[in-house]
Amino acid sequence: MSKHGTPVLELIGISKRFAGVQALRDVALSLRAGEVHALMGQNGAGKSTLIKVLTGVHTADAGEMRLGGEPIRPASPLQAQAIGLSTVYQEVNLCPNLSVAENIFAGRFPRHGLAGGWRIDWKKVNADARVLLARLNLEIDVTRLLGTYPVAVQQMVAIARALLAKSRVLILDEPTSSLDADEVARLFALLRQLRSEGLAILFVTHFLDEVYEIADRITVLRNGERVGEYLTSELNAPALISAMIGREFHASTAVLTATDGIAREPLLEATGLARRGAIEPLDIELRAGEVLGLAGLLGSGRTELARLLFGMDKPDAGELRLRGQALKLPTPTQAVRHGLAMCPEDRKAEGIVADLSLRENIALALQARLGVWRCMSPQKQQALAERFIQQLGIKASDADMPIGQLSGGNQQKALLARWLATEPALLILDEPTRGIDVAAKQDIMDQIRALAGGGLSVLFISSELDEVARLSDRVVVMRERRKAGELPGGSSEAAICAVIAGAAA
Repeated sequence: MSKHGTPVLELIGISKRFAGVQALRDVALSLRAGEVHALMGQNGAGKSTLIKVLTGVHTADAGEMRLGGEPIRPASPLQAQAIGLSTVYQEVNLCPNLSVAENIFAGRFPRHGLAGGWRIDWKKVNADARVLLARLNLEIDVTRLLGTYPVAVQQMVAIARALLAKSRVLILDEPTSSLDADEVARLFALLRQLRSEGLAILFVTHFLDEVYEIADRITVLRNGERVGEYLTSELNAPALISAMIGREFHASTAVLTATDGIAREPLLEATGLARRGAIEPLDIELRAGEVLGLAGLLGSGRTELARLLFGMDKPDAGELRLRGQALKLPTPTQAVRHGLAMCPEDRKAEGIVADLSLRENIALALQARLGVWRCMSPQKQQALAERFIQQLGIKASDADMPIGQLSGGNQQKALLARWLATEPALLILDEPTRGIDVAAKQDIMDQIRALAGGGLSVLFISSELDEVARLSDRVVVMRERRKAGELPGGSSEAAICAVIAGAAA
């Protein structure tokens, strides 16, 4: 069937609600045989929820799904696979402790004897696995454990398993996030081959370059709703970004303003910093008394860079210098000892300890820096907590209130207090205003500006480009895991968008 023919898969009016949150509202999607269809949207747009509805993880509250014109309603991923819908995830969900061949044929092993028999025909398993992988231009030892191969090979094996199931639709959820450029090229060569054979491919990604390299059409989601469906050849990168973020901009009218002219001393310098599958080599400089904004679409490498700077991940290349001296950060503990602090993107999973009190959460980082043999007394913890509750305007009945009972904005302020208590020289803030109300956002941003005014160096990461533009003294723009450009303070949101879209900075 041609990619211009009748859709092989149709989703019509799909809606899904979770505990008062409307995750999807009246979403439509059509996928044709012999095409790669990109599903695009920012964090929270509804992409993952839509895939989970499609593959039977969640049940839609409203709407219908059709495969080959027939209604479907899979109750589980296993049922979805049985009717021809296979998904390959960013984190390959196969068994690393089994062989490549065992992973491909698990649940479908050929057997000896009459009526299928009961003994697995291992010779046929391994031979058929080699034939199937050869179709994908992959020649490997199929008897080796899957976990001994790199992620790129594991993804190929997952695709081979989907082909064995005679899938009509292949769903790829962020398949290139952990691959290098050569591995991406190899994957795309395979996708082009499968497309030519008539397979319908739904490709979920955050990388704009990949969309324009491989996709025939694009569906954009925003805030759980479909913005539109477009031919890739008729939607340029600025227009795609506008559709994703909900604001129009024109690169030709982006106005850059001059910097404030204040010469600030470099505090932390990274040269050629890189980590395979996360960040391409880049240079970045953080200066004392300055807010450096880090902008880019989700998946551009912002959080990955922050993790490298704070010692949460180890770089493969490059060097760090603190006040001109070479710096090694094997762990976040070493980062804290050198005066670095970081509020992570996911405050519930990586930030707050919900069952501990506000007082204990605020004292946590300082206590960790002091070590286990220099315990802070409850009185010192109380004094510390009361100082920051007053300074940051944290709304709580008292310092002993469990932090999990506070609003999101007050939890974020408490995390800020935790790190300010360590008197850092550099504070890394990853999405500090996400999920909090407008008033709390303004409070946080006012505090950041005041901290920089007091000499603190701040790395401010946000998906909200207007926040980055308003708050930052300089803006580093990330794109496709690379530093795409650097803009002076006062640059417009349109200027940032232009660099994200590929214009020179």
